Amino acid sequence: MGSRVSREDFEWVYTDQPHADRRREILAKYPEIKSLMKPDPNLIWIIIMMFLTQLAAFYIVKDLDWKWVIFGAYVFGSCINHSMTLAIHEISHNAAFGNCKAMWNRWFGMFANLPIGVPYSISFKRYHMDHHRYLGADGVDVDIPTDFEGWFFCTTFRKFIWVILQPLFYAFRPLFINPKPITYLEVINIVAQVTFDILIYYFLGIKSLVYMLAASLLGLGLHPISGHFIAEHYMFLKGHETYSYYGPLNLFTFNVGYHNEHHDFPNIPGKSLPLVRKIAAEYYDNLPHYNSWIKVLYDFVMDDTISPYSRMKRHQKGEMVLE
Repeated sequence: MGSRVSREDFEWVYTDQPHADRRREILAKYPEIKSLMKPDPNLIWIIIMMFLTQLAAFYIVKDLDWKWVIFGAYVFGSCINHSMTLAIHEISHNAAFGNCKAMWNRWFGMFANLPIGVPYSISFKRYHMDHHRYLGADGVDVDIPTDFEGWFFCTTFRKFIWVILQPLFYAFRPLFINPKPITYLEVINIVAQVTFDILIYYFLGIKSLVYMLAASLLGLGLHPISGHFIAEHYMFLKGHETYSYYGPLNLFTFNVGYHNEHHDFPNIPGKSLPLVRKIAAEYYDNLPHYNSWIKVLYDFVMDDTISPYSRMKRHQKGEMVLE
């Protein structure tokens, strides 16, 4: 089904993260970009509307046949829930209320987490900050697949299974790569989420609960939007470890596709990232990028030279400050 790709096919590098130099250059040339470093209040209302929309869907599916529950979970609920995970990504960067109200963002992240069914917003924040500070750092950046994933999911069929199971790997990988002691906010996140799930089951029944959980599992697995997981940092071209996507699904994902722009300026909300690209076009237009996440998924599965090993991995120098 395809040849194995080993970790040795990809470089272990000792350089600084690539985005810092470009960020300094761009800010020196276009200081007006600093004016985009502010919260996006519209994000709050969008998330509330998404929450209410999914709540209405929970009510609608409670009396449907099981086949329509699962169909609705994949076709509709998956899009809402995956989009909500990317809203939580925005919140993790304090894009809703700004840095001066950091705790408001944490509470709001727990609220946005509710229709997803699984508590993770607080933990995501902690690990995601490590991802930005130490991109690709061995034993720190849990976005990097484990050696087992790279060794085992190395054929066309196994990579297909890996794509389907992506949400499970993202959920459990931190426990093996970089376990952290649990915080009181994570406890609150868990209690709030379990309480919400129980209330959904009590008032609406098992079908609504299954719809909610299936929407998350299906939406984060074999789904067009899930192409962003692979598109962002998998080295389809050696030497390029971050890629942007400029296709239409950015409309539903808070512009997470503008990923080079995001890593250059993580404190700029997603809605303003297209403006970053427009202002500093000469820095982005010639970088490799994608226009289809579906094609990314297809190429990842079918290309024998690409596997979970296809990531740039760093030995980090000096002291690290972790979340």
